[in-house]
Amino acid sequence: MQMEMAQAVASAISRGRVLVAEAGTGTGKTLAYLVPALLSGGKVIISTGTKTLQDQLFDRDIPTVRRALEVPVTVALLKGRANYLCHYHLRQAQNEGRLAERQDAYYLANIAGWAVGTATGDKADLAAVPENAGIWSHVTSTRDNCLGSECEFFEKCFVMKARKAALDADVVVVNHHLFFADVALRDEGVAELLPKCNTVIFDEAHQLPETASLFFGDSLSTLQLIELARDARLTAVAEARDSAELPALALAVDRAARDLRLVFREQTGRFASSAVTGNRDFQRALEIVEDKLDTLAEGLNRQAARGEGLAKCLERTHLLAERLAAWRDAESEAQVRWVELLHQALHLNATPLSVAEIFRAQIENHARSWIFTSATLSVGGNFAHYVGELGLEAADTHAWESPFDYASQALLCIPEGLPEPNSSAHTRAVVEAALPAIEAAGGRTFLLFTSLRAMREGQAHIEELLKQRGLEFPVLAQGDGSRTELLTQFRALGNAVLVGSQSFWQGVDVRGEALSLVVIDKLPFAPPDDPVLAARIDKMNREGRSAFLEYQLPTAAITLKQGAGRLIRDEADRGVLMICDPRLVTKGYGKKLLASLPPMRRTRSVGDVVRFFEAEKVV
Repeated sequence: MQMEMAQAVASAISRGRVLVAEAGTGTGKTLAYLVPALLSGGKVIISTGTKTLQDQLFDRDIPTVRRALEVPVTVALLKGRANYLCHYHLRQAQNEGRLAERQDAYYLANIAGWAVGTATGDKADLAAVPENAGIWSHVTSTRDNCLGSECEFFEKCFVMKARKAALDADVVVVNHHLFFADVALRDEGVAELLPKCNTVIFDEAHQLPETASLFFGDSLSTLQLIELARDARLTAVAEARDSAELPALALAVDRAARDLRLVFREQTGRFASSAVTGNRDFQRALEIVEDKLDTLAEGLNRQAARGEGLAKCLERTHLLAERLAAWRDAESEAQVRWVELLHQALHLNATPLSVAEIFRAQIENHARSWIFTSATLSVGGNFAHYVGELGLEAADTHAWESPFDYASQALLCIPEGLPEPNSSAHTRAVVEAALPAIEAAGGRTFLLFTSLRAMREGQAHIEELLKQRGLEFPVLAQGDGSRTELLTQFRALGNAVLVGSQSFWQGVDVRGEALSLVVIDKLPFAPPDDPVLAARIDKMNREGRSAFLEYQLPTAAITLKQGAGRLIRDEADRGVLMICDPRLVTKGYGKKLLASLPPMRRTRSVGDVVRFFEAEKVV
């Protein structure tokens, strides 16, 4: 199978074709595309789903293949600019002297010391400061606040060094967000970030439709406004110290942005614009933001000639004002406007209802080969949903099943007697049904939920039940640390129960006995009140199509297959998948979802699960 896939990739590269290749877990798809890519003699971009996979390719997989093939290809790793230390903003942060957290001052000292000797400036290389620490936003740049060639540190810029290395390399490893950021920038007439190439390979390609929607749309956040205000204030101190006006105008933008977020009492949520535009407080807060941005622009315009930093802040102020006006005025059947609330930020989004035409144009306008690969691209062997989402109808498609013997390695349990998934009793019933299996497995369990609310309820109940039963299985929960930290703990403990939501449905690789049971609470249908999904459903139904059969069901099938894929990761793994949703057997569409899963033995009895693990112990 690996050889067949490698030959298909080689053929697509040599003929300049588009290939959509599904390769089940264990097929060895990474080697199957790396070998022909490195032998092709052309320039290759490999785009991955996460920075973790990006680092794995660059540090381990590509060097291994390069040594085996003895080919003299050069390789570069390129990440988004937020991953690289910025000398200019580091100095600004040091001069500011005021940071939100005491811990940030300690981290800043670490970063300053590291900056003297680092060759890459990649924050992943500084273990002493967590990658999600707030201080990084103060010492890295964004496209908006980068001074470019006018910066006094331009010759030392880590972003520029990384881009130059990418231009000179034969193989460049990026991630999907950076790839689409580059596509979006080129569409705006800005110089491309990624080098021109002969072949693009997307690993974890199932993530592309969502990522493309993000970058082919428009967004404005209160965080961007707050960062503009901060940068304008600091730049005014550096370049127009005698101006008392600019810091005050910047502070007014900061307050207006924070007040906009405070209009909503909800902690988090996603709402269609029609649900919020009638809110007078929201409309008034938007008007105040617009007014304060305009006033800041006037003040910056009076001082912009005094320094490049002020000129850049003026440019950013105009850009954000334009985005805000565009969001307020935009009315289009091709996109949906919506508001997303995060704990400390608000995003105004405009998302296209389909990216197929936009992405198809990218394919047709660039004469190169395009390879899309993942373990989950088809639904029951049918690629229509995936190729339709990205406009790849003309692509060659191939699927290779996993070589694992699922019939003997795994068991699928759909427990009997569970309430309907929309019942308030469902989450507790899931945990109670799973408890005997968790005990029989000796912990070693992923409890995966389709929502954060269910996850939190499930965590509380499993902790309560374990305590009642005197079972000392450590419980790890999403949010208690980074995903990498939690997985490291999970592997090291060897008997833990990890409770998670979307973050643990994909891109997680736990091999061996540490993970023997995966419990999924319900079928992963996206919530129908999600504004983007609701708009897509409405559009498809108005066109006389079945949104459920054409969009919702295939999307759920691919997501379910991703979650199920956490269980069996190599030929020695054995375990049980429990899906606690009766609709798999009571609804007609359940057969399509079951057909998308690996061919495991099936049972409705948790007792069979207990016996499965007892037999494992005997062996």
